[in-house]
Amino acid sequence: MKKLFIALVTGVLGMAGLTAYAQNGAQPVQLKEITDGKFYAQGAGYGMMSMPDGEHYTQISNDHTAILKYSYATGKAVDTLFSVKTAHDCDFKYVRGYEISPNGHHILIYSEMQPIYRRSRLLKAYHYDVRRNRVEPLSDKPGMVMIPTFSPDGRMVAFVRDNNLFIRKFDFNTEVQITEDGKQNHILNGVTDWVYEEEFAVTSLLAWSSNSEFLSYVRSDESHVKQYDMPMYGKEIYPSNYSYKYPKAGEDNSTVSLWVYNVGDRSKKQVGLELPKDAYIPRIAATTRNNEFAIFTLNRRQNDFRLFSVDAKTLIPKMIFEDKEEQYVENDNLNTVQFNEKGFLYLSEKDGYRHIYQYGHNGNMLRQITQGAWDVTDLYGMDDKGTVYYQSAEESPLQRAVYTINTQGKKIKLSTQKGTNNAVFSTNFRYYLNAYNNINTPTVTSLYATQGNKQLRILEDNAKLNGELASYRFNRKEFITLKNDREQDMNAWILKPAGFDPNKKYPVLMLQYSGPNSQEVLDRYEFGWEYHLAAKGVIVVSVDGRGTGARGEEWRKCTYMQLGVLESQDQIAAARALGKLPYVDAGRIGIWGWSFGGYNTLMSLCHGNGTFKLGIAVAAVTDWHFYDSIYTERFMRTPQENPDGYKKASVLPVAGNLKGKLLLVHGSADDNVHLQNMMAVSEQFVQNNIPFDMAIYTDKNHGIYGGNTRYHLFNRFVEFIAENL
Repeated sequence: MKKLFIALVTGVLGMAGLTAYAQNGAQPVQLKEITDGKFYAQGAGYGMMSMPDGEHYTQISNDHTAILKYSYATGKAVDTLFSVKTAHDCDFKYVRGYEISPNGHHILIYSEMQPIYRRSRLLKAYHYDVRRNRVEPLSDKPGMVMIPTFSPDGRMVAFVRDNNLFIRKFDFNTEVQITEDGKQNHILNGVTDWVYEEEFAVTSLLAWSSNSEFLSYVRSDESHVKQYDMPMYGKEIYPSNYSYKYPKAGEDNSTVSLWVYNVGDRSKKQVGLELPKDAYIPRIAATTRNNEFAIFTLNRRQNDFRLFSVDAKTLIPKMIFEDKEEQYVENDNLNTVQFNEKGFLYLSEKDGYRHIYQYGHNGNMLRQITQGAWDVTDLYGMDDKGTVYYQSAEESPLQRAVYTINTQGKKIKLSTQKGTNNAVFSTNFRYYLNAYNNINTPTVTSLYATQGNKQLRILEDNAKLNGELASYRFNRKEFITLKNDREQDMNAWILKPAGFDPNKKYPVLMLQYSGPNSQEVLDRYEFGWEYHLAAKGVIVVSVDGRGTGARGEEWRKCTYMQLGVLESQDQIAAARALGKLPYVDAGRIGIWGWSFGGYNTLMSLCHGNGTFKLGIAVAAVTDWHFYDSIYTERFMRTPQENPDGYKKASVLPVAGNLKGKLLLVHGSADDNVHLQNMMAVSEQFVQNNIPFDMAIYTDKNHGIYGGNTRYHLFNRFVEFIAENL
């Protein structure tokens, strides 16, 4: 369950103060303006792809008809790599996406992109031969494709169609089918099933060897995974039925196996990895060595990560690295592993904080690159001199800064302003794009030369948005700390109504997500519906309790085996602390959340003994038996191993204790948190004679959007709060 982004507008930029807005502005913030995106901070550099030389980047033209090449140093377009207007045999009008081969001779162009789930896409793909200036379909056979992937030499593309794996060879203009057993809801080759995509953040499990002679891929057999069915109402007289495989906690997962295809003799062989039947292969990659693949494995409990090297010729796997944790290995640590000529970089929490370590090819540790009582929050990479580039919460859990550290341990802070800084580096690390914002400042995006940390140009400063915000009347958010029942500090922000009177008593709505390693309380620009609530005279507060991110492993993992228990305790404690403030009406405190935040809203209402007058729970899990295996078991183990933990973490047994007005909201086509969750808890409320309101949005998924949906949804929230808080 990845955090669903629910702040309706957000951004990343400079230091223009919002301080004056509350003083000078006259207009109140309207909800429709927020849901329409009026206060969204524009970014820059979207779709910029660094070229292999690191001196140039490519980008789709504003009218989506061409792919342009730009100079980092000057920002000027220096070449047109593709144009629908000049390419021969081009029968489409717009470029929706593209990939350029490493040698630059071939470009894959996507004229249509059809979403499947959160990350997966079906693509209508074309091959553009740069030297011949000619376009042709990637495949002669009908059907959209998935995960097209260039070989390192640029002469071939591997792709998946209908769950089978194919290779297109440009030199011979041939298409080779590698697998034939692919079948919907049964066998997947190279692509991932629903739960891998959602919880490991991976859609592709195939990799070319660095010499382009071999292709490795994972075969997933989901035949024994139980199927989940959702009615899709549409506009027909009879609803259709959408069916897909969804492994719930403690149930059967897909069985995975590793295969290697030899391009030369067209043979494919299974690699004899000695893994438990229920183990995961969340990632495969090529190392810098010619025939070597790196295979990432996790046990089902997800506390034992093993890295294997496999020689494509001998197919003999060798375990070179292992990281075992008492609770679980964070999946993001696996996704940030980077291979280089000396070995690989890995993020580990072995000293209690998330830090960067360098290992050799054989898995021996060469050095710990960063250290201290703070977390590294992103690893950008290492240049050819051994200098490492990363983002961290070194200055504060509320902030993000960008650093470099060389082989002698000398550290340089590249970001110059406090707040949230996100960087994207060129392939040679000579240039980087920095998107900066803070709680009072919409995003400022600038391009820098890394040497000397010289700003070359500002790409977007959101001056127009700053000007518009100046005409509105609102207060700015303030950071505060609140104590939980263990007297631990919890980070929070508070937004007071414009014209705030400290002698008056105000209602409070608490916004939270609270899921593992998440953060709502950050020094970043977000201008969501909380500003409309404040315009209506409501104080809005967000609190990050135990389990949230950037405060070390102990704080982050203390919720293990009891998900939702400590998180709800901390929201209850925060509400009680707020109720003691002289300007807060302790009898009018509400709580709201989406996804995990919706679940924690229900837990807080059912355990709060009347602390909250109101709750709004959107797309909420109500019992962890209903949720997917990988996410749930990472934090709870299986129901068979932890029955008491599952009972304590469930809303269903304590539904009769709910106090306060409740609005339950769900999308009927939520493939992530199923509508089953709402139906189960609503029945408990009925049997316990507890009144509640509910809203179901037809054919809407976990995000609940489309057309007028967002305005209708948030307007319902506002009305419910006005009526009951």
